[in-house]
Amino acid sequence: MSVLAGCIFFNNSMFAFAAEGKTSGPSEALFLIQVVVLVVLGRLLGEAMVRIGQPSIMGQIIGGILLGPSVFGLLMPGLQSTLFPDIATQKAMTDAVAQLGILFLLLLAGMETDLALALRLRRAAAGVSLSGIVVPFAFGFGLGEILPASLLPNPDARLVTSLFIGTALSISSVKIVASVVREMDFMRRNVGQLIVASAIIDDTVGWVIIAVTFSLAENGAVDLRTVAESVIGTIAFMAFSFTIGRRIVFEIIRWTNDKFKSDLPVLSAIVAIMGVMAIVTDAIGVHTVLGAFVAGILVGQSPILTRQIETQLRALTTALFMPVFFGLTGLHTDLSVLADPSILLLAIGLIVIASIGKFGGAFVGAKFGGFSNAEAMALGCGMNARGSTEVIVASIGLSVGVLDERLFSVIVAMAVVTTMAMPPSLRWALARLPMRAEEKHRLKQEAFEEQSFISQLERILLATDHSASSDLAARISGHFAALRKMPVTVLDIVAGNEKQQAPTGDMTPPIENRSQGISERVRESAETAVEAQQNEEQGSNDPVHISVRDKDAKLEDILTESAEKGHDIMFVGIEPTTGERGRYSRQLTAMVAAFKGATAIVASRGILPEDDKDLRILVPISGTERSMRAAEFAFVVAKAAGASVTAVYFRDPAQAVKLPRISDGGNAHRVALAQLDDIASFYGVDVSKIAPEESTPELAILKHARQGRFNLIILGVSRRAGKQLSYGRVADTLLETADRSFVFIET
Repeated sequence: MSVLAGCIFFNNSMFAFAAEGKTSGPSEALFLIQVVVLVVLGRLLGEAMVRIGQPSIMGQIIGGILLGPSVFGLLMPGLQSTLFPDIATQKAMTDAVAQLGILFLLLLAGMETDLALALRLRRAAAGVSLSGIVVPFAFGFGLGEILPASLLPNPDARLVTSLFIGTALSISSVKIVASVVREMDFMRRNVGQLIVASAIIDDTVGWVIIAVTFSLAENGAVDLRTVAESVIGTIAFMAFSFTIGRRIVFEIIRWTNDKFKSDLPVLSAIVAIMGVMAIVTDAIGVHTVLGAFVAGILVGQSPILTRQIETQLRALTTALFMPVFFGLTGLHTDLSVLADPSILLLAIGLIVIASIGKFGGAFVGAKFGGFSNAEAMALGCGMNARGSTEVIVASIGLSVGVLDERLFSVIVAMAVVTTMAMPPSLRWALARLPMRAEEKHRLKQEAFEEQSFISQLERILLATDHSASSDLAARISGHFAALRKMPVTVLDIVAGNEKQQAPTGDMTPPIENRSQGISERVRESAETAVEAQQNEEQGSNDPVHISVRDKDAKLEDILTESAEKGHDIMFVGIEPTTGERGRYSRQLTAMVAAFKGATAIVASRGILPEDDKDLRILVPISGTERSMRAAEFAFVVAKAAGASVTAVYFRDPAQAVKLPRISDGGNAHRVALAQLDDIASFYGVDVSKIAPEESTPELAILKHARQGRFNLIILGVSRRAGKQLSYGRVADTLLETADRSFVFIET
């Protein structure tokens, strides 16, 4: 009874809103009801699609089709027209959300675009992508050229319509391709990576084609001057974006993140970046989607906060914009046109041509690339997913009048059918692919990186007081910045009034100059490491970003804020490291407590070589997670500097058992050393290993440090409970007795 009453109330409300719309303009309440209906139905059907192994956007498109003239309008035409009235001002409200949805979808797609993957597989992927675009594009263009004039919205603009049909048939949806490959755990397999890389190139080239085709559509005919302006403008825009524009975007994100104190300032900056780039592409005569897509690629390459930004944008886009946009797309799709035999034949022909063209093109490209039949089959199946991309293309074509409702509905139907056919066909093809030996090795390496704590770090905070320890911390952080492409913020912990009260006649350089000297030391180490990696053909030309911050507030507050701003590892190079009564100094204790992230306490003792390649690193390991993280830290430094590393194995102090030799039958040290070899292999570093007989770890460490003339000890530590900072007996003893430099890594 209550359900019936609710339906009656809903029905009466719809007619009231319709009457209001006809008399007083658009209804905000009706707009909200439309959005709620699209979001809820899209979410429910999207969930159902996911449960049967289909992409969720299929549920959102199908939800729109059900709400449109194909089903809801056929069963209850009065209520359907009341809920979605054909009033221009009312439709403009939801269309505005849909247009924003397109931009946010393309922004997110750009952020998910792994250009490094596409570049790494550029030769094979370019061949598959090129043939996978050209063949179906030619088929689609040819179909458009032979269509009867009665099926064209504007026979005089046949060429532009043919270009849109060809484009709609030729582009794969990287979002759907990647999601299916990831779901099947094939993202790291050779063929899986090649499928995704080819789809990335497909998508990138496709949006450029769409942008140029859009400019032609707006002019209604092919004009060489217009085409030249669009092509040249697009090339200039892309060239600027991936050079100067890339650095500008990075700097905007960094500056906004560091300077603003309000909630989610970076998200606002990204929306502004997307808007500006979309406006620029519109100004040069191509569609705004290209600007949004390129903006997403640049934002996705930002060296800081990438994961947080993507999560925030994904939440907004998935919850609101995707259901509304794809729901409205389905709403505009009228499948009743398929009752016309000629339109039904066209739809079947389009689906067949699209599938054969895409599969055949990718298959041929793969065979020319030297892949086996099974691999080429998987590539062909994987590239035959269109989904969101074709829907956006069709929406653009409909908005500029080169597609009518019939062609629009046919293209959407083709996108739905080919996309829903792709997951089961790809699963079938991938399940029959054997794994090669080199794949097994690479997968092992990549699995390590996924679990690596170093790979999770994005941004370095270097706390300095211009001491010798500061200099050593700067050198080490520079190596991290180079090898891991991490921006560095140099924090000068000396108070501002100390800078102004420097003693008269003191020959020591001004503290401002010393702060700059620390940052230059970081840059010098980074550039040396970058040069070494480029010599091994592993590096890039990207400059290391280094900024300097003064102590402009309470130090503890600065450190807490820095962690919140994305600094996830702090190098502390200050003196003294010990207090008056031993243990750790009061300032160091306060700094470690305030910073919520990984900490590297750096202390310079003894004589250090000028050239970092002469560093002799000793890393104690015990098989614990903290010791293995310290080993990984040491390998990063050794890799970047070209230094040597030796690992000394000792048992955890809790194990009051005599330490065995390597030749003894115990397994604990064997497991630890095998794990150490895996980490060293990942970084391509040679490591020497020692398993001494000393029963006390601190004695073993100090003895071998002196005997082997090691000048840097890197030890993994964990904080003990209590007000006084302590890392346990081994670390605390080394703090007070070590006569050579050390780094304590707390994670």
